Amino acid sequence: MFSAYNFFQLARRATAGAAIYLLALAPLHAQSDPLPSWNDTAPKAAIVAFVEKVTMESSPDFVPESERIAVFDNDGTLWVEHPAYTQFAFALDRVKAEAPAHPEWKDTQPFKAALEGDMKALAAAGEKGLVELIMATHAGMTSDEFQKVVSDWIATARDPRFEKPYTELVYQPMLELLTYLRANGFKTYIVSGGGIEFMRPWVEQVYGVPPEQVLGSSIKTQFEMRNGTPTLFRLPEVNFIDDKAGKPVGINAHIGRRPIAAFGNSDGDLEMLQWTTLAGETARFGMIIHHTDADREYAYDRDTEFGRLDKALDAAAINKWTVVDMKADWKQVFPDK
Repeated sequence: MFSAYNFFQLARRATAGAAIYLLALAPLHAQSDPLPSWNDTAPKAAIVAFVEKVTMESSPDFVPESERIAVFDNDGTLWVEHPAYTQFAFALDRVKAEAPAHPEWKDTQPFKAALEGDMKALAAAGEKGLVELIMATHAGMTSDEFQKVVSDWIATARDPRFEKPYTELVYQPMLELLTYLRANGFKTYIVSGGGIEFMRPWVEQVYGVPPEQVLGSSIKTQFEMRNGTPTLFRLPEVNFIDDKAGKPVGINAHIGRRPIAAFGNSDGDLEMLQWTTLAGETARFGMIIHHTDADREYAYDRDTEFGRLDKALDAAAINKWTVVDMKADWKQVFPDK
């Protein structure tokens, strides 16, 4: 006979069984893959192992949250940088937009090359030519005016190959990495050779990185009262180049702490990786994104004008930095819209 006692015993066993089942599921949920766009190869394992050892209080490599600083290059590390840096495309469009007011540009280099789309001549102009273009097109206005110009351009410009907004050509695996680090108490910074005021209008929406955590190259600005309104006016003079040896200088000046993790993709990031990983008593992590996927993105390293990876690739082997083979280590490159 099925008594009340039998009923309650069965109910108790069922409840206990359900509890055990839920407890069994809990670790599976907790261990759900935080990096789903990464293949299960060595770089992904290295990331997870590093994060676990610096965040677990029982670990000898535990790092307090206040010291968990991670720095990321932007061009070629977080978004596409070929066939040319995105800010370079912006400068070329600005030359074309402002050309009617500067008839002399049609006979003056590097402006002539910019107007004619002569990439070979622009490459030959080198850094000096790029600085000339930027000084002519990024200055002579207030910071607020420049922010609007950038915001309008980034909302409408399209990459010539993929025919998508540049902000859709960010790397999905790196977006996941930024989120994963922040979920584990890291503060994430962008440290780029690109212009600081070119990046700040859109980085928070795209990367989740607030503008105060963006470091970049800058031109000089000065405070002015204009029609009773306080403004910052942009001057045609270089203030700081946040590239190569400038990156550790910028990190020290703006962050005030040595990072414990650095992510880059080119020789322009070499000194940042060295500064992050080759000193300090806590655990350190360095990673280089190697562009090896010509089908889904681009393949380049030692022989390119934009994002050359030569000295840093050699240094990675010596210093045991993790090198990501984009073709082999990423399931997908760009986000699904």
